[in-house]
Amino acid sequence: MKVRSQRALRQLRKWRAYVLVVVGAYGLTLALGALLGPLRGNLENLVFDQYQRWKPRPYDFSEPVRIVDIDDESIRRIGKWPWSRRTMADLVEALAKAEVAAIGFDFLFSEEDRPSGDRAACAPGAGRSADAASRCAQGVDGDAAFAQAILGRPVVLGVFLTPTPNGARASLATKAGFSFVGDPPTDLVAGFNGVLAPIPELTDASAGLGFLNWLPDNDRVVRRVPLLLDVDAQIEPSLALEAVRVAQGASGYVVKSTTAYGSTAGKSEVVDSIKDGDVIVPVQADGQLRVWFAPSDPRRSIPAWKALAPGADLSDLAGKIVLVGVSASLLSDIVATPLDPSTPGVEAHAQLIEQILSGVTLQRPDWAPGAELLAGAALSLALAALLPFLSIAATAAVGLLAAAAVAFVSWSAFTRHGALIDPVTPSLTFGFVGLAGVGQLYGQKRQQVNEIRSAFGRYVSPAVVARLAEHPERLRLGGEKRDLTVMFCDIRSFTTLSEGFTAAELTTFLNAYLSPMTDIILGQQGTVDKYMGDAIMAFWNAPLDDAAHAIHGVRAALEMRAALARLNISWRERADTAGRAFWPVKFGIGLNTGECSVGNMGSHQRFDYSALGDEVNVASRLEGSSKQFGVDVVASAATRDAAPEFAWLEIDRVKLKNKTQAVRLHALAGGTDFAESAPFRRLCARHEEMLAAYRARRFAAAREIADAAAALAPAEVCGLYAYNAKRFAALAAEPPPESWAPMIALDEK
Repeated sequence: MKVRSQRALRQLRKWRAYVLVVVGAYGLTLALGALLGPLRGNLENLVFDQYQRWKPRPYDFSEPVRIVDIDDESIRRIGKWPWSRRTMADLVEALAKAEVAAIGFDFLFSEEDRPSGDRAACAPGAGRSADAASRCAQGVDGDAAFAQAILGRPVVLGVFLTPTPNGARASLATKAGFSFVGDPPTDLVAGFNGVLAPIPELTDASAGLGFLNWLPDNDRVVRRVPLLLDVDAQIEPSLALEAVRVAQGASGYVVKSTTAYGSTAGKSEVVDSIKDGDVIVPVQADGQLRVWFAPSDPRRSIPAWKALAPGADLSDLAGKIVLVGVSASLLSDIVATPLDPSTPGVEAHAQLIEQILSGVTLQRPDWAPGAELLAGAALSLALAALLPFLSIAATAAVGLLAAAAVAFVSWSAFTRHGALIDPVTPSLTFGFVGLAGVGQLYGQKRQQVNEIRSAFGRYVSPAVVARLAEHPERLRLGGEKRDLTVMFCDIRSFTTLSEGFTAAELTTFLNAYLSPMTDIILGQQGTVDKYMGDAIMAFWNAPLDDAAHAIHGVRAALEMRAALARLNISWRERADTAGRAFWPVKFGIGLNTGECSVGNMGSHQRFDYSALGDEVNVASRLEGSSKQFGVDVVASAATRDAAPEFAWLEIDRVKLKNKTQAVRLHALAGGTDFAESAPFRRLCARHEEMLAAYRARRFAAAREIADAAAALAPAEVCGLYAYNAKRFAALAAEPPPESWAPMIALDEK
């Protein structure tokens, strides 16, 4: 009784130490996660960026967003930057005549136009529209011309918000109204104190004003784009949001704010969505939108010089939102995105509008951090509970499986719902806990192994002790019923062949033959059951599940056929070099599919993983029958039906020796490519014609067709027609009784 109490106490101490280590590791993980928050955020961004590279948002050319691109060629043709406001007015006139839905400018007009630019735009010979020529004739300055062009038209100008006033206006009257469901989000969105805005003349004439600010992450990559920002307690919309509003002719926005997930606070804590006309945009808690970028597509843009060309056909821009921006290399309006470190800013704005209109969006749900924390805790608890019962290899496998499951859930959430669920935090959490648990259990595990060695080392070999200590469950006898595809492969006339070898040469020959055959079987997910001299027994669908086991078995047979042909070439070359005769090596293969008993078979002292059953015997009989039929691969109807895509030729209904029921057998003529070829279709037609004549008792005709089919058959099955021709000749010479049924009865194994 005292001994039992001591053992129980010792076990209790071990478990207590283990629990303390695991709990301490989990607590340390949480503390490190809080201290290294920016690093964790960078890891999240790396994962989510990779998701976008694997599955970018598909670009749909029908999306109503286009770019008028001030590229290098446009600078060369029109003139150096900045262009005259008269040129901008001409561009607005051209787009307005095309009946675009809205025009957004991705740059500032915060300074007055340069007079030199006006003179250049009105110089003699300059290509101008009639309206532009009229303005030049009247002496209207560039700013006035531009203001006149945008007045009453759906034009959105850009503003830039600054952290300090710096002499700029600290507020800006928006062109749109704001309504709020919940509290106004002035405390929830990023705040600024200053505004760089277009000159008043242009501001007053425009239909909308939207900020151009990006808020990149600390690595300068734009992943989240603000749709709302605060300027001295006044909410301002982004250029993309304003362009969508103006295009719809809407008067304002409805901003919905609410409490955070699971919170009981009495005030709004997160921005939920923005209603922009008829479009509802779900956003993150701080009013930003996580952009799901699409690959760059040249169809999205039209060069500015083409849009400004007199008589340019811009009809395909009708009804679309057109953004005017620059991609010219010297103007440096570039942002880094997860897909491209040098994306023109105007393209990023365009993609943002595409995403708003399509409703395809990425979301980082406000419940995600809590769910990730809970997942890490649950996985850590599960792993901690399993660790005492697993080996180190199994623990690693469980950890990898759990990490793969977390990654799969995260990837599925991204691809199916556009939800960003971090797989890194849970994986690192349970990984760290697992390492700590393994470290604590390692000493205990070694102690348990030593105890097993001490208890059993006197009675069994050290190798058995090691297996018992690591995997005692593997030493149990027993089997299970499973559908298997079984293969028997045997060299023909091996006894005669081996007479020409010494013992050493025979060993070398068998190794050279069995090694590639074994590699092929294993490469096709098969299990080599045993070697019987030159014979191989293998099967598929055990111990691992293999839904395509018959297909893999047939592929292995085809590859083994090709490998034997290569070996024969090599052996012939060696025989010729040595000046000795060479006899080609041939084999026979039998394939059968059916239910077998598979598992550890033998005695308590010695056993092997093997398969037993009648279907195994049938496969062995089929291998033996291949020589009689003149082919190298024979399969049962069950195998053929499970792998019908290969080139099969029916042999006949065959009653194998010591069997009462006939089975339908097939010869393997080739692979899937040959099965779909015209030569095989011609061969099949003659083959079916031959069988039809044979079964109709027209044996002489069947023999003639067999001779004709032999000319069409590949070498691997040509012997089948010689066998049939001989058999049909015998039946024609001595017709069977009327009770005869088409069938072959074999008297050999």
